[in-house]
Amino acid sequence: MQNIIEMQNATKSFGGVAAFHDVNFTLRKGEIHALLGENGAGKSTLTKVMAGVYRLNDGKMLFDGTEVNFASPSEALHNGVAMVFQETNLVPAMTVAQNIYLGDEKMFNRLRGLYIDARQFLVSMGFQVDPTAQVSTLGAAQKQMVEIARAVHHNARVIIFDEPTATLTPEEKRHFFSLLDRLKAQDVAIIFISHALEEALEVSDRITVLRDGTLVASGPAKEFTRESVVQAMVGRNLTETLHGTATREPRPYGEKVLSVENLSSAGMVRNSSFSVFGGQVTGIFGLVGAGRTEMAKIVSGVMKRDFMHGGEVRLNGKPVRYRVPRPAMRDGIVYVTEDRKHDGFFETMTVGENLLLSELSKGSNPITPVTMRRVPELAKEWGEKLHLKSISDKARMIELSGGNQQKVVIAKSLIQAPKLIIFDEPTRGVDVGAIVEIHQLIQDLADQGLAVIVISSYLPEIMAVSDRILVAKRGRIVEEMIVSQASEEKIMFAAVH
Repeated sequence: MQNIIEMQNATKSFGGVAAFHDVNFTLRKGEIHALLGENGAGKSTLTKVMAGVYRLNDGKMLFDGTEVNFASPSEALHNGVAMVFQETNLVPAMTVAQNIYLGDEKMFNRLRGLYIDARQFLVSMGFQVDPTAQVSTLGAAQKQMVEIARAVHHNARVIIFDEPTATLTPEEKRHFFSLLDRLKAQDVAIIFISHALEEALEVSDRITVLRDGTLVASGPAKEFTRESVVQAMVGRNLTETLHGTATREPRPYGEKVLSVENLSSAGMVRNSSFSVFGGQVTGIFGLVGAGRTEMAKIVSGVMKRDFMHGGEVRLNGKPVRYRVPRPAMRDGIVYVTEDRKHDGFFETMTVGENLLLSELSKGSNPITPVTMRRVPELAKEWGEKLHLKSISDKARMIELSGGNQQKVVIAKSLIQAPKLIIFDEPTRGVDVGAIVEIHQLIQDLADQGLAVIVISSYLPEIMAVSDRILVAKRGRIVEEMIVSQASEEKIMFAAVH
């Protein structure tokens, strides 16, 4: 097959530090090419060069045999290269249909016709999204669907998917993989970046692995196994420790920290009741739309419950009703968001500056002077605790990999010294090495006596970290089981039936 993209001795640096160096990579027409590696390995930066976000410092890029150096994503899209970013880049104030057709509008538009076309297009892709909905009202999974639809609509010759399935349900993933097959049959070249190694091995034709900015392995997918991919990514075997085992005995029940009774909110949460205990990890599983995130946001003050008949929340036996997160944080409840880009940090600030703001939000004396000397101290302290990798001390958050951004979001929450910490999709878009570290951190917090809630749509993760598992369906908790008596089949059955 003919190459459509070729990177020759490509190097990209930030502040003199190479994100990737001397990389030789080829993408063929009509193939699905999985690009794998740990966070910080250079995957996203390499593909962002192809998509016009960055320019190479050295080496060259060929597109269909011609040397190019795209100056912007719009120029890359005009030439046929589209990218579905790991963090969505939609216009929040516009509707779904307007975002899909953005940049491809007709001179005279009728909204009704636009919505009809968008609805038919979304249904053809197997995505259940209302084209008239404002993007700001959508959840992370639905935003991802809109991003994918927009890229496909532009009839790109090359589509780069960065963690496209991280927020999708099993049924939505099936539709997405069918879409990939249809695009491949139309001779579209696809780059597939994912930390779900089983998916990469299953759907891709070729696999390339980056480690520390260097290409370490590349070849037909059939020549790789999960073990060989992990070995190439991290230089050691993590297979046995990646998701632990569900045969262990759960931690014993500690003091009841949180009690929720008949919680309700705007039809998204409906008469839901559950309890959370200190010194335990409580996992909450459910399909997209099950109300898991909404329950966590109500408990932590990010969302309000219904004023009338909204139920009751008790923290250490005391009734509480939070309308904003700050009083919840003062009482020891923190929520680690699932959408780190929009809710987790200030992207133009450094790691230390983000951590300083979090420290100041703890409710210290307002007349206490703020000293910027704390910035490098906090960055060093939490960088060592969570093994943060940054290209420099002055690197802005936007320049960090997704996994390292997630570690900063977790650090901002731990600075609050919580009694109850809620992790919403804690390892979404995180590499296999960092998954092990985050899982161990969750276990350590429970061992220290904290009450920990983990919300995840990935069953192996729920089984690996939880002592108790709650299953959410249609806005309420419908099942509870301890991990030693649970199985993936039982959990999925409760979530679906």
